[in-house]
Amino acid sequence: MTERTELVEHGHLFIGGEFTDPLSTEVIEVISPHTEQVIGRVPHASEADVDRAVAAARQAFDEGPWPRMSLDDRIAVITRIKDAFAVRHEEFARLISAQNGTPYSASVMVQALAAMMVWDSAITVARTFPYEERRDGVLGPLLVRREPVGVVAAVVPWNVPQFTAAAKLAPALLAGCTAVLKVSPETPLDAYLLAEIAAEAGLPPGVLSILPADREVSEYLVAHRDVDKVSFTGSVAAGRRVMEVASRNLTRVTLELGGKSAAVILPDADLEAAVAGIVPFAWMINGQACVAQTRILAPRSRYDEIAEAFAAAAGALRVGDPLDPTTELGPLVAQRQQQRSLDYIRLGQEEGAKILTGGNRPASQERGWYVEPTLFGSVDNSMRIAREEIFGPVICLIPYGDEDEAVRIADDSPYGLSGSVWTADTERGIDVARRVRTGTYSVNTFSLDMLGPFGGYKNSGLGREFGPEGYGEFFEHKMIHLPAGYREA
Repeated sequence: MTERTELVEHGHLFIGGEFTDPLSTEVIEVISPHTEQVIGRVPHASEADVDRAVAAARQAFDEGPWPRMSLDDRIAVITRIKDAFAVRHEEFARLISAQNGTPYSASVMVQALAAMMVWDSAITVARTFPYEERRDGVLGPLLVRREPVGVVAAVVPWNVPQFTAAAKLAPALLAGCTAVLKVSPETPLDAYLLAEIAAEAGLPPGVLSILPADREVSEYLVAHRDVDKVSFTGSVAAGRRVMEVASRNLTRVTLELGGKSAAVILPDADLEAAVAGIVPFAWMINGQACVAQTRILAPRSRYDEIAEAFAAAAGALRVGDPLDPTTELGPLVAQRQQQRSLDYIRLGQEEGAKILTGGNRPASQERGWYVEPTLFGSVDNSMRIAREEIFGPVICLIPYGDEDEAVRIADDSPYGLSGSVWTADTERGIDVARRVRTGTYSVNTFSLDMLGPFGGYKNSGLGREFGPEGYGEFFEHKMIHLPAGYREA
């Protein structure tokens, strides 16, 4: 029997760097996706709480020390956050797994250490970023400055709550911005660990607030006139709404949205290596990942062999309690997500696709929001199961003829977030990577490197996170004209 997480209750909100009473009596109950029992309660932030948080951030940016501190001083504070995160990473991993069903075996890296790496990588980028540069202009010398954009609203989802929070907060804070982090009602508990760390790290008053709330309060935050920048991760539908609401104030936005990424297996690929490399990232976070390799493209010449290998690997995944260290696939975060996956499984069968493995609730689990790891074969890329983001453990195996057709199928999607190619010829793989219109791509591996830009083409989003490109999203650019003949003393 796996030890269960005790009931976690918080009665305060983290506003402006202090734990304070909420202005509403509404409460969020956190439900375990494994037991379907309440495992936590936190206050539900109200619009009035948002006003308090934004006002604190506004004052801290306009009048406080944080944007005016030296970069080294800001790095020292962020380093303390990163170091504390590393010390408490197992606590983060366990708490996130209990909330969203990520297997603990994966959560230690995907949910905790990867988030710590985002904080660390942002520090590396900040040290060498060109905050100011001299240029020769047409009419004389120029000074180009990059200045912090201001108050940032960071809105994060439930699937990788700390990873996405770090992707926004680390660069924003290092840039000298202040921030209001709005966390998902499905996963608010780990946010309190982050708040404790931030309070102990020495952030000045007003610099960071953390609010658990629903979509309506998120919209109020995004629409706030005193917010200068919105950084959002979530669904395409929600991203469109964020952009619409933010546009009323011409608020700058970065959107990291959905995906339907293709893993292209070329005819010369080592199948054993491809299966070992793709399966963990097709069913990662129980299929609840925007970068998941949810379309596997197989050459017709090896289709049956590939189908058999992937069906065997998927069918062998151990399904169960996410807090059991031997579990490889846990429950979906909510009953609605379970039903969504089951509805798509039914739709796929109606469309003519064939279930190669899975397709039901697992018989081994008497309760919990589980769906078996499911692989569809005989999938045409025009089917809805191949075009729409399911966000569950449902993967499509799609046949192709030649390499050109593989690239066309990979690109024939409203999304363009991620992807991979598997081949014995790395140069050939790089050529495929150059041709596919997607924001990130991997050759004979799968990774997201925090020192490079991450983001999507098409409906997968706007702007970038990570690397100098992502860091630059939190700055305004100022051009200062200098008199002709000016030379720096």
